[in-house]
Amino acid sequence: MSRKKVCIDGNTAVAHVAHATNEVIAIYPITPSSTMGEVSDAKSAVGQKNIWGTIPKVVEMQSEGGAAGAVHGALQAGALTTTFTASQGLLLMIPNMFKIAGELTSTVFHVSARAVASHALSIFGDHSDVMACRSTGWALLASNNPQECMDLALIAQGATLEARVPFLHFFDGFRTSNEVQKIEELTFDDMRAMIDDDLVRAHRQRAMSPDRPILRGTAQNPDVFFPSRETINPFYQKVPAILQTQMDKFAQLTGRRYQLYEYVGSPEAERVVVCMGSGCDTLHELVEYLTDQGEKIGLVKVRLFQPLDVQKFVNTLPTSVKKIAVLDRTKEPGAIGEPLYVAVRSAIGEAMENRQAPFHNYPVIVGGRYGLGSFEFSPAMAKSVFDNLSGDKPKNHFTVGIKEDVTGSSLDFDTGFRMPHGGLYQAVFYGLGSDGTVGANKNSIKIIGDNTDNKAQAYFVYDSKKAGSMTVSHLRFGKQEIRSPYLVESADFVACHNFSFLEKYDMLAKAKNGATFLLNSPYHKDEVWEQIPREVQQQIIDKKLKFYVIDGVRLGNEIGLGPRINVIMQTAFFKISQIIPLDQAVREIKDAIVKTYGKAGEKVVNMNYQAVDAALANLEEVAVPANADGNKRMKSAVSDDVPDFIKKVTGPIIDGKGEKIAVSNFPVDGTYPVGTSKYEKRNIAVEIPVWDTDLCIQCGICSFVCPHAVIRMKIYDADLLKNAPAAFKSTEAKGKEAAGKKFTLQVSPEDCTGCGACVHNCPAKSKSDEKRKAINMEFQPPLREQEAVNWDFFLGLPDTDPALVNRATVKGSQLLRPTFEFSGACAGCGETPFVKLLSQLFGDRALIANATGCSSIYGGNLPTTPWTTRHDGRGPTWSNSLFEDNAEFGFGMRLTVDKLNQYALELLEKLKTCSCAGCSSSQGLFHAILNADQSSQEGIEAQRMRVAELAKILAPCPEPEAKDLLNLADFLVKKSVWIVGGDGWAYDIGYGGLDHVLASGENVNVLVLDTEVYSNTGGQASKATPLGAVAQFAAAGKRMGKKDLGMISMTYGNIYVAKVSLANPAQMVKAFLEAESYDGPSLILAYSHCIAHGINMTAGVDYCKKAVESGHWPLYRFDPRLTAQGKNPLQLDSKPPTISFEEFAQGENRFRVLKKTHPEAAKELMAKANQLTRAHFGLYQKLAEMESDCGKNKE
Repeated sequence: MSRKKVCIDGNTAVAHVAHATNEVIAIYPITPSSTMGEVSDAKSAVGQKNIWGTIPKVVEMQSEGGAAGAVHGALQAGALTTTFTASQGLLLMIPNMFKIAGELTSTVFHVSARAVASHALSIFGDHSDVMACRSTGWALLASNNPQECMDLALIAQGATLEARVPFLHFFDGFRTSNEVQKIEELTFDDMRAMIDDDLVRAHRQRAMSPDRPILRGTAQNPDVFFPSRETINPFYQKVPAILQTQMDKFAQLTGRRYQLYEYVGSPEAERVVVCMGSGCDTLHELVEYLTDQGEKIGLVKVRLFQPLDVQKFVNTLPTSVKKIAVLDRTKEPGAIGEPLYVAVRSAIGEAMENRQAPFHNYPVIVGGRYGLGSFEFSPAMAKSVFDNLSGDKPKNHFTVGIKEDVTGSSLDFDTGFRMPHGGLYQAVFYGLGSDGTVGANKNSIKIIGDNTDNKAQAYFVYDSKKAGSMTVSHLRFGKQEIRSPYLVESADFVACHNFSFLEKYDMLAKAKNGATFLLNSPYHKDEVWEQIPREVQQQIIDKKLKFYVIDGVRLGNEIGLGPRINVIMQTAFFKISQIIPLDQAVREIKDAIVKTYGKAGEKVVNMNYQAVDAALANLEEVAVPANADGNKRMKSAVSDDVPDFIKKVTGPIIDGKGEKIAVSNFPVDGTYPVGTSKYEKRNIAVEIPVWDTDLCIQCGICSFVCPHAVIRMKIYDADLLKNAPAAFKSTEAKGKEAAGKKFTLQVSPEDCTGCGACVHNCPAKSKSDEKRKAINMEFQPPLREQEAVNWDFFLGLPDTDPALVNRATVKGSQLLRPTFEFSGACAGCGETPFVKLLSQLFGDRALIANATGCSSIYGGNLPTTPWTTRHDGRGPTWSNSLFEDNAEFGFGMRLTVDKLNQYALELLEKLKTCSCAGCSSSQGLFHAILNADQSSQEGIEAQRMRVAELAKILAPCPEPEAKDLLNLADFLVKKSVWIVGGDGWAYDIGYGGLDHVLASGENVNVLVLDTEVYSNTGGQASKATPLGAVAQFAAAGKRMGKKDLGMISMTYGNIYVAKVSLANPAQMVKAFLEAESYDGPSLILAYSHCIAHGINMTAGVDYCKKAVESGHWPLYRFDPRLTAQGKNPLQLDSKPPTISFEEFAQGENRFRVLKKTHPEAAKELMAKANQLTRAHFGLYQKLAEMESDCGKNKE
């Protein structure tokens, strides 16, 4: 049978089978498994049927636990049902997994295996989540690559129906889930042949039905539970044979033969490695190479980990084996060994004891860990495992790839070892997150795979920061089988899509001799040589590289694409590489443009067409000089005058050398210093804002809307300018209180992302030139050094005198130093201005509990973090627990703060009777502390001074209470607890906990950054997503209206609630101050424009204004304190709608796209949304207009 070849990733390969062989799919987003749900939802949205001719029902739940519950219920009712998950999400499913297995219910869960958060969160792959499920009773089946993902997904489906044991089909997160390979796509006929309809009918027959009522899920007593638990034993004993039969059946269909345990290598191997997952392919490639060199080594690939067939496993080992190394991609602290290692030792021990092993002498068995959190597992690292076995006494419990210098567990490896890849073309592309590089390379791999007989592979490396960090695309093409799940180490082609990377990253280290280097450069071929670092020049010369440049940024701006230079650089790659004929490549690129951007409209398609033509016309080859004589040099991330930790840990991570840091340098418990983002200096802006002193009105709006806190303002004494740099700007400060003072607005040129939001929102315009404002975007490179010096001088100026600052105004708030700066958020981010304001107003006393999501990633992702301190070292203390428990996590902080404050006050009361000289003479101080008014910043600062004086008194005091109080004295100063997270947390997975915490009456402040989608995991719909919006998991448009979390919370009556937006900065400042001052729970809902909305992020505030003007996002403040004053607690800060919801919606692609894909549905949903929005705003108007004595009995 002829089958189609497709270039897809592991997630998509699984979804192809899962959607076709199930009837109900309950989903919830979590990286990196979300794609499986997205693909399934998209298939059902366009009416794609399964193999039985019906469209599967795909439903998004509020959490992974909810998805598992829905799956359990659907299975009990008789549907073929599945779900997809990873990491913490899988752990939330464990209770239902016990039930599903205990009831012998056939299903397959597909898991892109990912690290479970421990000392830190990691979105990357290992097996810690899967291994946490060992006791649930599920069969654990591992796939090693995208082809296996598709094949074993189908094999597992057939096996579970026969075995009645549920299967957890897993594959390595990112390395396999996100790796694109050219694979053979299974047909519906293949699937029908593998799925026995009689077994499907038997599954339905076992289901619950009132037509044949049963009772399942009883509660059992001790006399019954134990023996009942043992009834399932025969089912598990049959699983291996059933699975192998399915594998054999599959081989007859497709020619691809799988074994439960597969051996590769010399039949006389003495050294054998046992492994599971994508690492098997690296080892397979290495074993084939080394056995050709005469090495007697082998590999056993474990596919069925549980239930392990002892006999089949030991029979897979060669009789000659003397030493075995078992590799686990997980860590179980305190265990005798990791799971696969323990299983192998037990299996061989049992087989030897029962005399069933194919060898007579007990082999040496050692175990080790590799690849945690997607740590690279290269052939050199794999070879070190075999080298270890060559020793007389191989190291046990070893680690691979890292430098573990604490207990000495790591294996040394030869970093220069490379696998020969003759006939394989390898390319590496360095891009900037959101510039389209990854998307373009996904298209490129498909173009090459679909139009040649080449095998193809692509893998994409990016950190978990938002748009704006570096991405690296690794592509391979060739005639031979590609079995290389590791990064390209010797490239034929290297492309750098961001000029600033040259000074920071040694990207040409991967270029082989004679390779090609393509640089996106603002300098043309005759200028560029003197602009690149001398080290880069030398590599180009030494490696005899062909060197090309193209000014992609200029071309993109001229065309109207802005920073999205992907098509330009993609076209240049095809023109240079000639992998396929250029004419054909251009046709394919333009076809891909239609597929990718067709939904965005004809204008966008045509702009990308222009990008192709512009690339062809503007690509230039550089004549490489004989000598490296440039004045510019590569820069280390940090200077020598930084703290030791920054030098040893942070700096190398910034430089891209984190994998070389020795274990002893890392914190043992995941605790990191604050204030490190200032060292990173990403320098990614092409243009930066430049201040015009003559036009500036000193309003602070530019600083207020700046997402990255790179625009600062200060008022200071004029005599401080005597040592100012020549280019430093200042002007007279405005306002009576600042008379005679100087004012400066300064930009950090190397921290700016160039989003332009500041300029777009600046209200001060020139009367003679409307395009000129008080700040204007200018080309950054000529300004960089000058403004960096100015920035350093500016930071050295004292903070603005608090006496000159009215914190309750927009300008006043921006004269306060932000304690949240230079985050990794997207350029133009709509969330970070709210977080920054929180840090300016309350950073000195804030404890922050942050839900997993965008805000935890840009707020707490290494190498550097944006939370920092003010001048006296005080600043927010920040932590992330999980996604689902954030409200409870912050609640626990509040309980501790209040309890320890109470205890400190009690201790101070006791010390009032202390007779020591210090205490007896300090009764006035004690009284002042006990009765301090801390309702204002001034009051808090005064209390700090008192507590500092108290500490001096307590130090010599002999009373035990004094020692205790000295330890707790800081709790005598007011603390502010903030619970921060996105709408996915607050409206969905964490809503139950949030509701409980708000209802508790405790003094917590909740900030919900509402982007109306799960922004962090790729833009999936949440209950905050508006009616009619298209999002992942809502491909056919959201059919339900937006949940009104504010109105729900107001029903309690004792919760301060505010809806705020950048559309009204003054109202926003007022709401933050009121919320924090309220002695009880507060909830701030912040409308946060997002790149997922399909908008121009520079103009993000304009879209916020339209959301308010349409009535979609009514601004209000609900203050329970007003009730006691006989006033209506609800204050509506928005005017009645002046535009329709549709007018707002049609400015954003998330709504517009539905018109193209489902025009009738779009019309219907928009009509409903218009009506719903009008009615909803009308309800708020009525509530706000109610009499002030509402709710009281009238005489």
